[in-house]
Amino acid sequence: MTKLSGQSYICSSHFFDDQSTTMKNTPPQAHSVTHSLSIHGETRIDPYFWLNQRENADVLEYLQEENAYLESQLAHTKPLQEKIFQEITGRIKQEDQSVPYLENGYYYLTRFESGKEYPIYSRKKGSLDAGEEVLLDVNELASGRAYYSVGDKAVSPNNRFLAFGEDTLSRRIYTLRFKDLTTGAFLPEQIPNTTGLAAWANDNAHVFYTAKDPQTLRGYKVMRHKLGSPIEEDQEVFREEEETYDTFVYHSKSKKYLIIISSQTISQEYRILEADNPTGAFEVFHPRERGLEYSIEHFDDRFYIRTNLHARNFRLMVCPENKTNKSFWQEVVPHREDTLLEDLEVFKGFLALSERNQGITQIRIISFSGEDHYISFPEEVYLAYTSINMEFDRELLRLGYQSLTTPVTTFDYNMRTRELTLLKQEEVLGGFDKANYHSERLHAIARDGAKVPLSIVYRKGFPKDGTQPVLLYGYGSYGFSMEPYFSAARISLLDRGFAFAIAHVRGGEDLGRAWYEQGKLLHKKNTFYDFIDCAEYLLYHHFTSRNHLYAMGGSAGGLLMGAVVNMRPEIWKGVVAVVPFVDVVTTMLDQSIPLTTFEYDEWGDPRIKEYYDYMRSYSPYDNVEKKAYPAMLVITGLHDSQVQYWEPVKWVAKLRAYKTNDEPLLLFTNLDTGHSGASGRFERYRETALEYSFLLDLEGIRD
Repeated sequence: MTKLSGQSYICSSHFFDDQSTTMKNTPPQAHSVTHSLSIHGETRIDPYFWLNQRENADVLEYLQEENAYLESQLAHTKPLQEKIFQEITGRIKQEDQSVPYLENGYYYLTRFESGKEYPIYSRKKGSLDAGEEVLLDVNELASGRAYYSVGDKAVSPNNRFLAFGEDTLSRRIYTLRFKDLTTGAFLPEQIPNTTGLAAWANDNAHVFYTAKDPQTLRGYKVMRHKLGSPIEEDQEVFREEEETYDTFVYHSKSKKYLIIISSQTISQEYRILEADNPTGAFEVFHPRERGLEYSIEHFDDRFYIRTNLHARNFRLMVCPENKTNKSFWQEVVPHREDTLLEDLEVFKGFLALSERNQGITQIRIISFSGEDHYISFPEEVYLAYTSINMEFDRELLRLGYQSLTTPVTTFDYNMRTRELTLLKQEEVLGGFDKANYHSERLHAIARDGAKVPLSIVYRKGFPKDGTQPVLLYGYGSYGFSMEPYFSAARISLLDRGFAFAIAHVRGGEDLGRAWYEQGKLLHKKNTFYDFIDCAEYLLYHHFTSRNHLYAMGGSAGGLLMGAVVNMRPEIWKGVVAVVPFVDVVTTMLDQSIPLTTFEYDEWGDPRIKEYYDYMRSYSPYDNVEKKAYPAMLVITGLHDSQVQYWEPVKWVAKLRAYKTNDEPLLLFTNLDTGHSGASGRFERYRETALEYSFLLDLEGIRD
């Protein structure tokens, strides 16, 4: 009898055959192991629970066998995979750099050199014509590593020291490191197990960071470190005791305050401390209340508060900096039923608000003199967003813009004169011409009458006669809205006859906070129904047919994929599920793994029978049945901290045992990466090429 995560299972014989793992022509069959857990009067049998042993050599061998099987089944697509990879990377400008932004006397930029996988972060003092000072050459830091990622970067107020997070495992556990920018030397102190975020006090000596719980990876305590002192002497300044909350610390844009936020799905609490007094005590801005969400921005002698206080779609409030309890909050922008207030940027004479209406984010400018207007953009369906704006005393708002047909574009907008100045548009090499493509905003009527937006893009000349392939993409969780974003990689599908569609399903905030609330907890199935009803819309209006309809989603969108293939397997020709969250009940019952405790308000707490029964009714792993499933490609990463690798691995094992047809079922586990895949600028597109070639092969497109 062996204990795992406080539960027991009985293990029988060896799991594998003796075949070589270099090429496997038959699908691996995971051995069934009896594991049971009793809850709410039900005994849950999980025959593949043993696959969660990350360090077990037999588990690793099984993952390698699955990879070898995928290699054998897709060997004939290797030339196509390589061609697509070369197409995608060939559209990327090798020598490139970002538009510089100004902060504290320096212009900061990110640039790339030809043939190199990672960015170079640098700055110029006072002028764009000044000499370049390299902060970090990530290519050097990543040398010899299978994975490397730089997290947040924070420069001290005197511009001398750089603090940055370093992840070498792809598990989003960062080591905090420091560099003296005057000498170019890295300081000896390294702080492990952090979120990678750092906030400097104004004395340039003290730095605040958040430590992660090594088991759950929850940010649970804020520490103060004095530069040059032993890490063992770091002082704890705040500990988040409630397991449903995450915490981190940051510096206000005004640089006057250090701010600690404690956050869960539906509640936040802030603590503030003047950055000139780093050894002082943080004070609560307003005490946490269940259901009260708020965020704060400091400017001059006041705080602006974006909050859902008596405002489902949020409103904007203001209060004096020395009277921060909600009883002192005064309304600036009222609540509106049809508009979601998403974000705020504060300037000396203006407020820049991000507001979502009818699924599109609009940028609203409010002058302190009383004038109010929206920035006008040329397309009906687009994505606009405020970019990096670190200085208050400016009339220029840096913003980004893109659409399904327009590459990523950076503008400066003069909030006084209302002039929009183009700074840069992403150059897409290889002869791309946006005039060759067309996008539409459609609306599918869901089974309960809800009007679900659909965004779709295709190459002009796309015949709507049911003969062409369509890839339908969705997410639908956490209030995360799916934007009509541009993808240069996607051109490889569009130019081969595919249309790409986004289903803006409930669970996101595409149509406001109510849209989110109708797709979570005991309403979660609306997410799945909406996606299926969007697919039915595309079929009914002859954009495609069942022999040419494909679906894709990742993470919580992978949950969506798992649910819809259980509910309506017959309408999909093929499905790609990337790092899919498919074992909902087991994960939400295990408080020892990341994300569980502070996501009860998203999915429900299965220790409560009502929530257990509901999630049990849709959890993809629990609802696999003996039926004909579509062709499926499932991708995961061994070091995934968001969705543990064993969820998709178990799901595939169970599907193999239950599926009644011969459609391909393939699993790829990247043994070097986690939730976000490969870290390199180009190498990440190897998996994209794999996904696309899988779909194209099913469609009979070989070139």
